[in-house]
Amino acid sequence: MLKRLSSGIARCEGVIAAVLAAVISLLILLNIATRALGQALYWTDELAIHAMIWMTFFTTSVVLKRREGVAVTLLADALPGGVRQGLHLLVDAMVLFFALLLAVLCWRWYDPATLWASGFDIQAFQGETFNFIYSETSRTLGIPKFWVWLCLPIFAVSLSLHAVVNLIDGIKGLAGAERRLA
Repeated sequence: MLKRLSSGIARCEGVIAAVLAAVISLLILLNIATRALGQALYWTDELAIHAMIWMTFFTTSVVLKRREGVAVTLLADALPGGVRQGLHLLVDAMVLFFALLLAVLCWRWYDPATLWASGFDIQAFQGETFNFIYSETSRTLGIPKFWVWLCLPIFAVSLSLHAVVNLIDGIKGLAGAERRLA
């Protein structure tokens, strides 16, 4: 069940990343065209940057789910099979630790419990926490930045799921290898 959920989410993340890549290209072309015509649309730069940030996080999640990250495998390739699988388990555990740590930090940053307790009153929330995440706006688009930064908690949750699935698969693979050797 978790594996199917993780795979489905990864497929969605891949599609979203591809759409965002196309949007970025169109925004850059629009920016070039409007500047050439002397009627620059300054918001296109900022929107392209935000789209690129979101695309990067969605792509990173898919890459780590597939275990296709850039790596120097010289040491791992020289190790015997069981030790190599143990090393892969360690990497999966480190990815899970990072994802969970990021999720905790995002929870503390967004602080939804205190926001809820303050009745979604941004001024009361800021006065109580000195956290101004919900009042900062982007320069040219004027949208609240917390919408842009929302890619971090989404990434943390999806990466946590992918890492758990990879860790379970790695443990099953290691246990299967030990049974075959016995």
